[in-house]
Amino acid sequence: MASAERIAVITGGQGDLAQAIAQAFPSDIYTVLTPSRAELDVSSRDSVQSYFAALPQVDLLINNAGLCDDALMLKLTDSAWNAVLDTNLKGAFLTSQAALKSMLRRQQGHILNIGSYAARRGPAGQANYAAAKAGLIALTQSLAREVGSRNVRVNCVLPGWLETKFTARVTPGKTAQALEEHVLGRFNTVSEAARAIVFMDTLENMSGQVIQLDSRISKWF
Repeated sequence: MASAERIAVITGGQGDLAQAIAQAFPSDIYTVLTPSRAELDVSSRDSVQSYFAALPQVDLLINNAGLCDDALMLKLTDSAWNAVLDTNLKGAFLTSQAALKSMLRRQQGHILNIGSYAARRGPAGQANYAAAKAGLIALTQSLAREVGSRNVRVNCVLPGWLETKFTARVTPGKTAQALEEHVLGRFNTVSEAARAIVFMDTLENMSGQVIQLDSRISKWF
């Protein structure tokens, strides 16, 4: 490990956003760990417990691991539902639970959940993904209430539509439709999202908040 005393863990560590976040953190602030799924399967309690047990502490956990398996409701299978919920929601539960052990003991830490605009809009064909990401917002706020008195922060960020491997398989028509919803006429970028996430970690008096990073505008309900 590097010389930084604080440790950050970014799940789904081989993804484009995770790598950009890791590069955006100054090396003197955190030792940043970006485990692949082979190293840390967030849907497996055994894998999560084994990984975190090997760390001296966790100061920042970024729950970035994500999975899509889209289908219209009548074609949505149990396996697709379970896989998406297990990765996007249960995974954040398991890793947060593991990281909190050292955070609460030391009375400091930050959990930052990577959410999605899908939680606000519930796109057709993404019932499993939207449900998981909506649950992640509720988890964020419930957990923030639980651990705030111990000086542990919990926040959620909606990075926006990013042109990454995760969105590469979306059809050009759906991509163009998504772009039309952005009042600035452009998508957010991976580097800008990473820069904002690094900045959010410095806001020591913010917890339980959901921050959106693009230019789409909609009512919450």
